[in-house]
Amino acid sequence: MSNAEDYTIKIDKAHNDPSLTFNHTCFRVKDPQKSVSFYENNFGMKLMGKKDFPDMKFSLYFLSFPKSQWNKNSQGEDDVFSAEGILELTHNWGTESQADLKMNNGNEEPHRGFGHICFSYADVEKACAELEEKGVTFKKKMSDGRQKDIAFVLDPDGYWIEIIQYIKGGESVPRTDVGTKFNHTMIRVKDINKTLAFYQNVLGMKILRKSDHPNAKFTLYFLGYPVKEGENSSSKEGVLEVTHNWGTENDPDFHYHNGNTEPQGYGHICVSCKDAAALCDEIETKYGDKLSWAPKFNQGKLKNIAFLKDPDGYSIEIVPHGLTV
Repeated sequence: MSNAEDYTIKIDKAHNDPSLTFNHTCFRVKDPQKSVSFYENNFGMKLMGKKDFPDMKFSLYFLSFPKSQWNKNSQGEDDVFSAEGILELTHNWGTESQADLKMNNGNEEPHRGFGHICFSYADVEKACAELEEKGVTFKKKMSDGRQKDIAFVLDPDGYWIEIIQYIKGGESVPRTDVGTKFNHTMIRVKDINKTLAFYQNVLGMKILRKSDHPNAKFTLYFLGYPVKEGENSSSKEGVLEVTHNWGTENDPDFHYHNGNTEPQGYGHICVSCKDAAALCDEIETKYGDKLSWAPKFNQGKLKNIAFLKDPDGYSIEIVPHGLTV
């Protein structure tokens, strides 16, 4: 595809469906016991469900911060797939025994692409002090570097977790502690015009905020579905941060690592809605072979899901609400 105009067809289902949700972010982990314990004990996440796939020798673990209200699936369980802010950890069986295996965290050359996930707090200084007391490894403390209002910590596989604050002077809400939030997932993109057109027109996301950094020659765009009453873009869960380093779009040989080619690490983000089949059908009807699927809806080994590729080759899972874990 040669230009942003290829993504100008608007998908009606994406623009007129209030059930659309940025549901989860997935990356691979080496030892699930270490990873699940890390996110539960240090951040207060809860394991919502686990799904084993013996024939393909992998397991999925779904974690979330506490939510005030959950929708229910057909079995009366909390519906993981209709919520925002879910972290999916993929464990390929046996990796915990491979001493030399290292997950690609997306931040080391020549395999940069995925950048980090981000948790937001009412008080970032207090959060960082508590994490330091628990022995969590910091990639960047608040006192390091130019940005003194954020920090980065590392999980057991070396994935970066940004720590930010959602109570801000320029924001009217929220003004009190509403709990820890899985705010955003960051990926680097080559051509920002293609990326914005894709996520807005094909998946119906909106630009929630934008941040230019001319000294370092990059721009951040925060995309997602509408901010609810009482939220701001930093307290909302289910936000996609896309980082554009200026000039990458002009280099025909430049590309980012999508996390799913070797060396693997990051897997995908997931968009869910009540009728995923209808959404996928409209996308396929209107775009034909201009977009890449792997697989199309209900055509892979795992039923009732699809995987769509964005302009940089990052995977986006599309699933219906109500799937059981």
